[in-house]
Amino acid sequence: MKTIYILWLRELLRYKRSRVQIIASLGQPTLYLFALGFGLGPVFLKAGNGSYLQFIAPGIIAMTILFSSVFAGIGLLWDRQFGFLKETLIAPVPRLEIMIGKTLGSVTVAIIQGLLVLVVCLIAGFRPANWAVIPVALFFMVMVALVFGALGTAIGSTLQDMQGFQLVMNFLVLPLFFLSGALFPLNNLPKILDAITRVNPLTYGVDGLRAAFLGSSHFSALTDAVALAAVAFVLLWVGSYSFSKIQI
Repeated sequence: MKTIYILWLRELLRYKRSRVQIIASLGQPTLYLFALGFGLGPVFLKAGNGSYLQFIAPGIIAMTILFSSVFAGIGLLWDRQFGFLKETLIAPVPRLEIMIGKTLGSVTVAIIQGLLVLVVCLIAGFRPANWAVIPVALFFMVMVALVFGALGTAIGSTLQDMQGFQLVMNFLVLPLFFLSGALFPLNNLPKILDAITRVNPLTYGVDGLRAAFLGSSHFSALTDAVALAAVAFVLLWVGSYSFSKIQI
């Protein structure tokens, strides 16, 4: 447990020292929020779907958590390049504890960034339907961060260089986001697109956040929670297995 705590704290301190990372984590979500939320707002309103800002805000929060938690896998490559990972792995502690500590660190950082974006959304005019369900929203934020933090760890454990990680992320992260229903309603989609969104784990994270913040969802909050928990279990197992096979 001490190893898990130390690695978790190290990830938090790494984030705290990087003010540039804090600013960068707010730049892209803010651009999406204002450019799309206000730019497409009149069109969305004329279609009879209400405020687009209200609709898109949970998706932007989920996007922030997705990007932050997955790209935390880069930390593994960075530690490998500068020798910190080797020093960690030769310590007389189970690799599972090391993997859990680093994953929990990336999850915590992703949640912090998600909360910062939530503040930006509130400033922009987003209003939850019921403030009492904020703990439910926080639960879904944690689940999204856990799912994609484990995915980032699994990918970072199998790759050897930064270029390969960036390539995989560009072909994985952006499709996950754009095909999650974060930017468009899931109703009346073409069959192929509907099938893709249903197998995308981020879809259930976005839908769960909308259920918590807005009181309406495409699926149900229970379905979203069960789906995320199942995917998190699988990816944590895959991530721990991949991390156990790392060769330094």
